[in-house]
Amino acid sequence: MEQRVCGRTGRKVSVVGLGTWQLGAGWGDVSEADALAVLEAAVESGVTFFDTADVYGDGRSEQLIGRFLRDRPDAGIFVATKMGRRVMPQAAENYTLDNFRAWTDRSRANLGVDTLDLVQLHCPPSSVHATDAVFDALDTLVDEGRVAAYGVSVETCEEALTAIARPGTASVQIILNPFRLKPLERVVPAAAEAGVGIIARVPLASGLLSGRYTKDTLFADDDHRTYNRHGEMFDQGETFSGVDFEEGVEAAVEFGKLAPEGATPAQTALRWIVQQPGVTSVIPGARSPEQARANAAAAALPPLPQSTLDAIGELYDRRIRAQVHHRW
Repeated sequence: MEQRVCGRTGRKVSVVGLGTWQLGAGWGDVSEADALAVLEAAVESGVTFFDTADVYGDGRSEQLIGRFLRDRPDAGIFVATKMGRRVMPQAAENYTLDNFRAWTDRSRANLGVDTLDLVQLHCPPSSVHATDAVFDALDTLVDEGRVAAYGVSVETCEEALTAIARPGTASVQIILNPFRLKPLERVVPAAAEAGVGIIARVPLASGLLSGRYTKDTLFADDDHRTYNRHGEMFDQGETFSGVDFEEGVEAAVEFGKLAPEGATPAQTALRWIVQQPGVTSVIPGARSPEQARANAAAAALPPLPQSTLDAIGELYDRRIRAQVHHRW
């Protein structure tokens, strides 16, 4: 699989990675055996980039990845984790060096590594991105060898632009998919100019872009697609990219008709992201080995033709833009 340099980390990662929120919690139950099988299938398919967080299953996702790394020490996996959501409600005053040390020490233990490849602030309050002391503390983590590099995961484009301006920011993780185009206007070009990596998350709009759902689809009670549709637990944009579910289902039917022969709608969405200039990697999640393999296969698809790109933009403008573009 194609490898791209992940911003200021200097490390190469696969253009399709693996997001592992599903392996921790928040998407219904995934057994340990199934989770390890997903990791194995991803690696067998050329994936070299795992994204996780310390709060995914209260560390379960990190621990499963750590176990996999011990069993596959030569797999060459780059692991990005996140920190900052262990103290709730979130408040800017909790983003301190002492907390950073405690949180990263826990992640290092979970993953079984001395130095974290990449640690990202996990969608903190907007003011955190503008606080010098926070980034001084992150620099200290690098100096102390706890982390090799740091980045941010953000909700809004403005937060991303503020973080990109920081000289130590290696990468920015942001929601980017055919139902969330705003980052293409300023964020992705600014990151490219600054040498900052772009990690595209929520690439399938929580599964909407797979085309598998109908308006009657029900999700498990412990699935965020049930309990966070209106931002009840965390930012609404994390669930279906902030798109109304019923409207999203209808738009996804149209999107599916744009898939080239031999490609699924989900693969088409991932291919669209991969070919956006300035994107480093896209991190779809998977709950089964079959999903992991299918996601990875999107990297080998031919580039989408301009006519398809134009049609995706027209669909966004007509059905999605008014819901999300002004919010994030």
